[in-house]
Amino acid sequence: MSDLRTLVAVATYNERENLPSLIDAIEAALPEADLLVIDDNSPDGTGKWADERAAIDPRVRVLHRSGKLGLGTATFAAMRLAIAEGYDLICTLDADWSHPPEKLPELLALLPVGATGPSVAIGSRYVRGGRIVGWPLRRRVASKLVNAAARLLLRLPTRDSSGAFRAYRVEILRGFDFDSMRGAGYAYLEEILWRLKRTGATFIETPITFTERRAGASKINAAEVRKAVALLLRIGLVEWTGKNIPSPSTASSDAASV
Repeated sequence: MSDLRTLVAVATYNERENLPSLIDAIEAALPEADLLVIDDNSPDGTGKWADERAAIDPRVRVLHRSGKLGLGTATFAAMRLAIAEGYDLICTLDADWSHPPEKLPELLALLPVGATGPSVAIGSRYVRGGRIVGWPLRRRVASKLVNAAARLLLRLPTRDSSGAFRAYRVEILRGFDFDSMRGAGYAYLEEILWRLKRTGATFIETPITFTERRAGASKINAAEVRKAVALLLRIGLVEWTGKNIPSPSTASSDAASV
């Protein structure tokens, strides 16, 4: 691992069964990194457990929020903290074990010290060598359609624009207008890439195996997919015509990848 200061952010809602082993795995993969758990007042006690871990583990801290406010705003809170506290890199991954924490060092290696290369590294299901384990056909189809729409409507070069397993150079986030973001649930994943692309950011992808969650219930539903597609259409209009984005849509509360 490089000597860049790294923050790993994990947004949680009812992930008490998954979080303890996930934090152990993240710390094993990145012994020098700090961890931030952003918990949306989980009824199952996820936040309470995270507080107990933070009390005995100086690498872990917890940000408590009042309710289920969404993956996007949780990630923005982590990014703001990374900027304010002078981190060099911030990594994000889902709390349900769908992303392989052992691949974090490989992800960070794509953003080496002092390089002028990529701004964002993405653990990708859709580049050569990437795959998905445990998803039903309907979810695979929905994911493929969302990513195809992102490439077409937003002219993104990335194959996997809707996955949350990423590393960002914090420098590219300085000056970013988080308040302008329209997606609060998982639709933020495509939107932030699009906005960063417009500022000159570049991207790189590395293959991962994405596995269905170990425990607990998925927060994905058809309504969330419809909201994501509607947002892609709105910002796609901006990409292709230069018009302004309409007023913010109702905040989505999902906390998983598509």
